[in-house]
Amino acid sequence: MYRRDLITAEIQKLAQVLARIMGLKLEGKLAEASIIFDETMLSGFQLPKEILESEDLTVFEKWLKKDNLPPEKLDSLSEFLYYELGISEERNLMIAPKLNLVYEYLSDQHKIVHLVNLHRQKTIQQYIS
Repeated sequence: MYRRDLITAEIQKLAQVLARIMGLKLEGKLAEASIIFDETMLSGFQLPKEILESEDLTVFEKWLKKDNLPPEKLDSLSEFLYYELGISEERNLMIAPKLNLVYEYLSDQHKIVHLVNLHRQKTIQQYIS
């Protein structure tokens, strides 16, 4: 129970950070939003920028398997990645395949499928294809 409470509190903090990032983007403060995004990837998910930005998808896939985040944190990571789409074509091509892997990992490893995620998987196919 204690572990679940810690994860829940951490997810709530991450949701607040995501809201802040989205607010900064709406204000046109893209550089500041990017800095907070990168910091959160590292501090909240232990996901270094080099792995996220690697063109080699297997690097991200290895990180995903090795880090073994709980499903709640993976779902939170998917939110961060999803809202990172649309910034630029280059960013879309970098993020979309990794986001798709997160959705697949949630489904295959944790047997968690959300209707929202299924819809988002269909949406991100436009960035992958």
